Amino acid sequence: MIQPIYLYGAEVLRRRAEEVDLADKDGIATLVQDLKDTLANADGCGLAAPQIGVSKRVVIVDGTEMYDVYPYLKDFRRTLINPVIVDESEAMCEYNEGCLSIPGVYADVKRPESMTVEYYDESLNPVRETFDKFACRMIQHELSHLDGDLFTDHMAPIRKKMMAKKLTGIAAGRVAARYKTRLK
Repeated sequence: MIQPIYLYGAEVLRRRAEEVDLADKDGIATLVQDLKDTLANADGCGLAAPQIGVSKRVVIVDGTEMYDVYPYLKDFRRTLINPVIVDESEAMCEYNEGCLSIPGVYADVKRPESMTVEYYDESLNPVRETFDKFACRMIQHELSHLDGDLFTDHMAPIRKKMMAKKLTGIAAGRVAARYKTRLK
């Protein structure tokens, strides 16, 4: 079911999400389907459970729409349940990021170039996988949501100052989005 996406300023976006009880298979299946439906409706490339108001450690990413820019993402879809980063490269890279919870705001953010993550997939199988390039970036961005961290926290101070009025407006609900949103 399509859920509203919580906007910048919502408390749920700043809390550390709780691990999912893997025994709750029906609850997990419902949450994953809600994330997929909501992401498809919002036309993004990733979504974390806190963004739909559920403080659980679940994210989905879908790079298939970016295939024309990044051909290696042709079939790249992942569901990560209770993900844990086990290794990150020292090498950093910079990409321009945006977020469905912060519509209309974009900034260059430096993050590790690659990382290895252990997680459970949608079938609750344990997985250990290494990601790089833009796939890594999508996952890093979404995993940050699970720790209450937003990409705006990584903006250059001058950029954040320039965006302060817009961020305040989003937190007050003064924003236009093509998808359902919620403030609190």
